[in-house]
Amino acid sequence: MFPLIFLCSFLSLFLLLPANLAAVSNEGKYLKLPLLRKSPFPSPTQALALDTRRLHFLSLRRKPIPFVKSPVVSGASSGSGQYFVDLRIGQPPQSLLLIADTGSDLVWVKCSACRNCSHHSPATVFFPRHSSTFSPAHCYDPVCRLVPQPGRAPKCNHTRIHSTCHYEYGYADGSLTSGLFSRETASLKTSSGKEAKLKNVAFGCGFLISGQSVSGTSFNGAHGVMGLGRGPISFASQLGRRFGNTFSYCLMDYTLSPPPTSYLIIGDGSGRGGERINAVSKLFFTPLLTNPFSPTFYYVKLRSVSVNGAKLRIDPSIWEIDGSGNGGTVVDSGTTLAFLADPAYRLVVAAIRRRIKLPNADELTPGFDLCLNVSGVSKPEKFLPSLKFEFSGGAVFVPPPRNYFIETEEEVQCLAIQSVNPKIGFSVIGNLLQQGFLFEFDRDRSRLGFSRRGCVLL
Repeated sequence: MFPLIFLCSFLSLFLLLPANLAAVSNEGKYLKLPLLRKSPFPSPTQALALDTRRLHFLSLRRKPIPFVKSPVVSGASSGSGQYFVDLRIGQPPQSLLLIADTGSDLVWVKCSACRNCSHHSPATVFFPRHSSTFSPAHCYDPVCRLVPQPGRAPKCNHTRIHSTCHYEYGYADGSLTSGLFSRETASLKTSSGKEAKLKNVAFGCGFLISGQSVSGTSFNGAHGVMGLGRGPISFASQLGRRFGNTFSYCLMDYTLSPPPTSYLIIGDGSGRGGERINAVSKLFFTPLLTNPFSPTFYYVKLRSVSVNGAKLRIDPSIWEIDGSGNGGTVVDSGTTLAFLADPAYRLVVAAIRRRIKLPNADELTPGFDLCLNVSGVSKPEKFLPSLKFEFSGGAVFVPPPRNYFIETEEEVQCLAIQSVNPKIGFSVIGNLLQQGFLFEFDRDRSRLGFSRRGCVLL
């Protein structure tokens, strides 16, 4: 997705008030939110097509960042790997499903200004007229400077109480969401059954929604987007300072039946006692990098890749962010597959081929370069090479084979890693590779932590 204006994260210290906490779990200042998946899931070929489209949109804007105005990108609607959060906003609360997206900043929902709303199905759109706490931001409010403005927005009159803040969020394919940038009370369901009420959450109330990116099949029935990026208006930024400026998640294997529950944790969870402390001590940490051309994204420094313990001879410059903001490695919740810079990808595929102990599939699944015949093999993972990713700071990430080999057809498994041109894009640690690991985004310390063991404690 391709918004027209980006956001400078440091402005949040001055222009955006943090959401006020009305009620929270007594166990500590953190929120534990179930992450939901919607079925049917896309096929691997469909996932690849949607991922490729998402990354194309994300890489389209490589522009320097002037003050306040700079490119913002959300790929939430153009990916296949969406996880949803049940967010209830307004008083009385109205329940909506939002895509949780680490690749965007804006929180926005579909809105309707109808008076007789019988033609709208319940829980598909937000009705601001039905909420006693809905409050549009004034156009003269400094927070209004943080969102992209429509080209024909009404002239702002700071003396008029009803001069509202209009926003317009446009995308590369011509899709857009536009409406009023507003504040509202959010009620969040937690796994403990308790409820947290948060006042003054800033969000886009979209009265005009058009285009495939925000209403087509790739949006998968969502009612909006919960941006978790590094910009000041993201959900993580608004709640961060009140909850330790940290969020984490565990994405579980949604192909299992019944699928285990995945969770999004807002806050450091230090109130959960010794178990949490022990889990944190087992996290591997790597610094988060800032790309001045793409400040929303969570970049990390990938140093090496090993196959069956053998470190591949990959030129270190392959992983660098160049002077135009291209290259580097992003951790992204909205992309399903993993993507590696093409020179590294070729070496990885060649090394895996040499160590494979299973026959090749008779035909490749469209879009995949390495597919295996696993017929008659009860546990194919035992015959697949291991992968190890080493990041800056010595953090080592060793995903199990099921995170990078997926079943694309009956008795066929393909390598779920794709190639990307580092001169116009970036490498991606997608959500499939992240499955079964706790990922912690520590924004105050600018670091990313991950642990294979952390999920059992959520």
